[in-house]
Amino acid sequence: MAGSAASPELLTALHNKATQLRIDSVRATSEAGSGHPSSCASAADIVAALFFSVMRYDPHNPKARNSDRFILSKGHAAPLLYAAWAEAGLFPSSDLLKLRTLASDLEGHPTPRLPFVDMATGSLGQGLSVGIGIALNAKFVDTLDYRTYVLMGDGESVEGSVWEAAEVGRHYALDNLCAIVDINRLGQSDPTMLQHDLEAYRSRWTGFGWHAIILDGHDLAAVLSAFDEAARTKGRPTVLLAKTYKGKGISFIENKVEWHGKPLKKGEESQKAIDELTQQLRPNSTAIQISTPSAPASPSVAIGTMPAAPYKIGDSVATREAFGAALEALGAVHPLTVALDADVKNSTYTDKFGKKFSNRFFENFIAEQNMVGAAAGLAACGKIPFAATFACFLSRAYDFIRMAAVSGSNIKLVGTHVGVSIGEDGPSQMGLEDIAMMAAQPNVTVLYPSDGNSTYRLIEAAAKHNGMVYVRAGRPKNPVIYGADEHFHIGGSKVLRQSAADVLTIVAAGVTLFEALKAHDQLKTVGIAVRVIDLYSIAPIDRTTLLESGQATRRRILTVEDHYAHGGLGDAVLNAVSTEGMSVHKLAVREIPHSGKPDELIDHYGIGVRSIVEAVKAIVK
Repeated sequence: MAGSAASPELLTALHNKATQLRIDSVRATSEAGSGHPSSCASAADIVAALFFSVMRYDPHNPKARNSDRFILSKGHAAPLLYAAWAEAGLFPSSDLLKLRTLASDLEGHPTPRLPFVDMATGSLGQGLSVGIGIALNAKFVDTLDYRTYVLMGDGESVEGSVWEAAEVGRHYALDNLCAIVDINRLGQSDPTMLQHDLEAYRSRWTGFGWHAIILDGHDLAAVLSAFDEAARTKGRPTVLLAKTYKGKGISFIENKVEWHGKPLKKGEESQKAIDELTQQLRPNSTAIQISTPSAPASPSVAIGTMPAAPYKIGDSVATREAFGAALEALGAVHPLTVALDADVKNSTYTDKFGKKFSNRFFENFIAEQNMVGAAAGLAACGKIPFAATFACFLSRAYDFIRMAAVSGSNIKLVGTHVGVSIGEDGPSQMGLEDIAMMAAQPNVTVLYPSDGNSTYRLIEAAAKHNGMVYVRAGRPKNPVIYGADEHFHIGGSKVLRQSAADVLTIVAAGVTLFEALKAHDQLKTVGIAVRVIDLYSIAPIDRTTLLESGQATRRRILTVEDHYAHGGLGDAVLNAVSTEGMSVHKLAVREIPHSGKPDELIDHYGIGVRSIVEAVKAIVK
């Protein structure tokens, strides 16, 4: 295009591509007996223009380093995405008939099992945040000229996460990012809030600082012109507000409310639609040539070794501080490390990284959903993102965390200010459900270091681990109990106190580990010997050590945690050992806490040394 009007031959060729995408979407969903052909039909012209005229990409290597990226945020239109890649030659179009079957990775909504999918979509309102991360990578980290395109539905525009992303996109002037809203007027159960009021959409997006273009999403000349205008717009991202019709091209379902998520019945009904679409194909001899980008060589990444842990035994340091020091050290030796904040960098200590590596640090302000989504986008570009905020605020982004887990995303989340031990700020600021929240997701590693040196080394282990990691970090300063040369690995634990006379094992982590150590000393004075384990890895868990210790201490285990009772450290231990006849007793926070001094709260809510001593005496009596 390059700013000139598209030729009639190109428009005809693209019209036929769009029609074929509609045919393939109908065939695939009718064969599957489920799916969203009407949602595919509304966006078919937009996708045809992107894939066969606008985007530069290698059709046989979707993640080539400088290829333009496409994110289908309206994931229910997955058959359209699959049809486009089949038409581009990535796989045979016959594979489309395996849609939604166990034997195929062409699932009902896209997942990264497919090489052309960066992030699982289907939970609406997430694609734009992922696109933010991918665009940030191009503009600030890798300094490449690829563009990122995000196709959204109009219904998902109501999601608050969309507007978090819109704010951050404007803030970073992401002129390499183009969103497209497929405004087909119809949601799942009712018409959308704004229906076809395109001026209302324009006022919203322009109010958020985006360049907004209204267009007819079925007029291919207008679509191409809008994409060209977006590419020429500098200093801000662009959104195309495309008026479309659900079921476009199939007269008996077009613009009808009752056809969302409903396939055409295989046989007469689907054939009627295919015949109607086939009649819309036009004579054409123009061959589409997909534009491939230049292929800059991938830079060699030299990964160094982090220096020794900076603390000595007896120092007093909060694990959140140690996280900041570890992240800064990691950034110096690992150039793929990036960090994201949500306006708490001076409390999580990510500001240390940000001051040294400004092109790899991204402030999201108070937008935790976008922070996690952008982290997933950066991870899709091969980066190792650390996203940190108070643990309680990660609950606001939990759906993004869930979808990142579905995607197997290589993001590292750090939650600080956990438990009643934060003190006076009160229950709204106390992360008391975060272990349960994170451990519930598949293949997520959950780490809970207790001192500065263990935190430092576990951050290094998190960076090396391929997969999502959650690190729980506390606010209070605690004594350093491990030497700088101590080793920590994912799935491990440390037995800190033990003897042949032990009658019970206490399992703790974080602040309660120090309470357990004090309880050990008190119990020793009255002739009760207990074993103490630092369970710094909660998922995966060191089942072997737990079982060995339990067997050696009369099958008695007491867990202590600054977390609600359900789903935390105690439940993780119980799940690990319950089949072997162990008796597990849990001390945890069992009510909504109150403001107060950290020490008095730990004591008041039954997780301090007094409660541990009382519980041990009662158990062994």
